[in-house]
Amino acid sequence: MINPIVKTIELPDGRTITLETGKLAKQADGSVMLRMGNTMLLATVCAAKDAVPGTDFMPLQVEYKEKFSAFGRFPGGFTKREGRASDYEILTCRLVDRALRPLFPDNFHAEVYVNIILFSADGIDMPDALAGLAASAALAVSDIPFGGPISEVRVARIDGQFVINPTFEQLEKADMDLMVGATYENIMMVEGEMKEVSEQDLLAALKAAHEAIKPMCKAQMELAEEVGSTVKRTYDHEVNDEDLRKAVHEACYDKAYAIAASGNTNKHARQDAFDAICEEFKAQFTEEELEEKGPMIDRYYHDVEKEAMRRCILDEGKRLDGRKTTDIRPIWCEVNPLPGPHGSSIFTRGETQALATVTLGTKDDEKIVDDVLVHGKERFLLHYNFPPFSTGEAKAQRGVGRREIGHGHLAWRALKGQIPENYPYVVRVVSDILESNGSSSMATVCAGTLALMDAGVQINNPVSGIAMGLIKNPGEDKYAVLSDILGDEDHLGDMDFKVTGTKNGITATQMDIKVDGLSYDILEKALLQAKEGREYILGKLTECIAEPRPDLKPHAPRIETITIPKEFIGAVIGPGGKIIQGMQEETGAIINIDEVGNEGIVEIAGTNKECIEKAKRMIKAIVAVPEVGEVYKGKIRSIMPYGAFVEFLPGRDGLLHISEIDWKRLETVEEAGLKEGDDIEVKLLDIDPKTGKFKLSHRVLIPKPEGYSEKPERRERPARRGHDDRK
Repeated sequence: MINPIVKTIELPDGRTITLETGKLAKQADGSVMLRMGNTMLLATVCAAKDAVPGTDFMPLQVEYKEKFSAFGRFPGGFTKREGRASDYEILTCRLVDRALRPLFPDNFHAEVYVNIILFSADGIDMPDALAGLAASAALAVSDIPFGGPISEVRVARIDGQFVINPTFEQLEKADMDLMVGATYENIMMVEGEMKEVSEQDLLAALKAAHEAIKPMCKAQMELAEEVGSTVKRTYDHEVNDEDLRKAVHEACYDKAYAIAASGNTNKHARQDAFDAICEEFKAQFTEEELEEKGPMIDRYYHDVEKEAMRRCILDEGKRLDGRKTTDIRPIWCEVNPLPGPHGSSIFTRGETQALATVTLGTKDDEKIVDDVLVHGKERFLLHYNFPPFSTGEAKAQRGVGRREIGHGHLAWRALKGQIPENYPYVVRVVSDILESNGSSSMATVCAGTLALMDAGVQINNPVSGIAMGLIKNPGEDKYAVLSDILGDEDHLGDMDFKVTGTKNGITATQMDIKVDGLSYDILEKALLQAKEGREYILGKLTECIAEPRPDLKPHAPRIETITIPKEFIGAVIGPGGKIIQGMQEETGAIINIDEVGNEGIVEIAGTNKECIEKAKRMIKAIVAVPEVGEVYKGKIRSIMPYGAFVEFLPGRDGLLHISEIDWKRLETVEEAGLKEGDDIEVKLLDIDPKTGKFKLSHRVLIPKPEGYSEKPERRERPARRGHDDRK
């Protein structure tokens, strides 16, 4: 008999989450089944017993997978089985990874694999908000060394109130959507989007999320206590030599500090100078000695370099490139550098450069989203590329990685709210990073804004972004918040806090914290300092281009939208799409129709205004109600002995009787010189109330001959035999 251990967590609105262990996947180092309503996630964790020799980092791999069977669906494609991870699954992996990674011990280098699988879903609760809690609970019941537990929640503001882990339906009404990861004491990770909210609103949301996370962490502690997993495994993944560590510090610290304080603005020259110090120290050892001590020297020197950089900032307020803590690197911008795209720009800030392009498309270019729980279409796309040459690396460029998907998603969230509602175009922004030393995702936001304005997209407001850093040593009250951080300041610092926004407020944020004890006062200072930086950068963007161009580029597609009554959608499409396809062939325009409520939304796209206007006239003719007495230009579709059938409106044929072709009497239709395909003007004389048939006339539109009489000519009748005799 299996007796699983179960813990229940109650959310502020009364809903519950249960954590169950001891029943499933017992051969994993830790496994937990999480349930909320009918949504169930199984999280497992396995760690290697020893580290791979030479590993000096945390080899953590987080995988999140949603089974289509969880929602009673078949996967798409020919194989009908789950394939590569979707963007949504990758983004969920990143959310979990970023919260867990900083909490493993610095000297723990064994491979750790966290797998989270969605096995059941009801389409009501959002599983990505539960993945972090499930993963942490699996670590909590394992013997793997970990500084948690943590949990993650989604916090949304709906009608002015904060809601924890809202449903899909609730989230549609929110003006804030944040994912927050935290331990019982500290916030570790934040990511989300907002509709131009204030810094104080963001802080309030973080506090609400943290309060909801605390009981989740407490439940995991209790679960670990009952399982008996509070004592973690012993490990020895690093060989250390304290005398060597001391020697490296004594020989290298002052030299490293001098480089850190030199204010060298060239990243590669600065790094070469740092590397030379380490190589100089290594020169005293033989090759045989370096085989043993080389990795330790590299590790100890990295700590020296980190300490020198941090002390230089805290003690002198001087950063690696000579800036003060609030300074922004030099910025230059350019719009329309490329003639081919529908919009383009270059944004350069220090040694970070992004080239962005905008492509405008039609409904046919929409991205189809077919995830397990999310179905729909996206009309605004943003793709981010980070080639190796942007950092001077000599290696091949492979496929898009998780980092590129994550950075692109952040920029997408920052900009998407500024695309006008019901904008007729599908918009694709592509950001190619040409140089990188500091936040390239924020450069993408700035370059994307410029390219959108250059393309003539009438965005609501320009958006700028900035990455903030933090230097705070444990046990010290002194700290420094850094604006516009360098790559090294991100790597060696304690925080990477990205904030984007318009003149009205914040639109998106992403934060990763690597230090304990980060107070809300420090967060508030970072947000207010970020606001100053955002506004400064926004000024540089609007100096380059003050507002969106009033019109699209000449080679951009033109799109116009008209509405038609719902009952006419079928008439416009025609049997088997015959009518709409015929209009597209004749005009060269692309026509798409969507049914929205009681209306049909018709989107007409073309390369010039003439083809769009022609398509509009044809569609309006189809939906027009025939009126008796109106004159129409029609086309003869068929010839009959008794007349001709004329299409006087698209999809509407009427009979032009032989007697209505001309004023003179015709024995055959051919006498009038009419043939199929001819254009002819006709007047609608009558509509049969019973059959709905249309009676047309052409003769009423041509002059009546002189002396014409409606009475038929009288013919002489031959005299009958014997007639005169009878008289």
